[in-house]
Amino acid sequence: MQTPLLALYGKISRWPCGHWLFSKAVCFKAPYFGSISPIITRLENSRCEAVIKDRRAVHNHIGTVHAIALCNLAELCAGVMTDASLPKDMRWIPKGMTVSYLKRAKGRMHATATLMIPIISSDTGYDLPVNVDILDSTGDKVFHAEIRMWMSPRK
Repeated sequence: MQTPLLALYGKISRWPCGHWLFSKAVCFKAPYFGSISPIITRLENSRCEAVIKDRRAVHNHIGTVHAIALCNLAELCAGVMTDASLPKDMRWIPKGMTVSYLKRAKGRMHATATLMIPIISSDTGYDLPVNVDILDSTGDKVFHAEIRMWMSPRK
């Protein structure tokens, strides 16, 4: 079954500049993510990928991508992926994030969010762990996050 978000992504991403337009719509819905100007490049059930360009607005004082920009990118990917994979009778909210900064983050960043366990419908709430890895333009992993989403039934 395809969620409304996945259907919208499938439609818009085929248009010229569709990935950009879809990403802008996501940032309109959740404005804080607009601060990193992400582009969602792939979205499917249980997977989301996004990139941010290397630009001054995401740099820290030593010229690398700052920690909060990496956290924003990770939370964006995890949230969009969770929403795109969600059964109709469930809802979610981020509950916590554990991060590891593995290497200086320089250049264009590419994030991939994947589920660690399948999403299931439930009458009670549960933690859903989401894995997010961020690679630099050379393919080296610079950041890792495990984001816990609180899954609960819709009222």
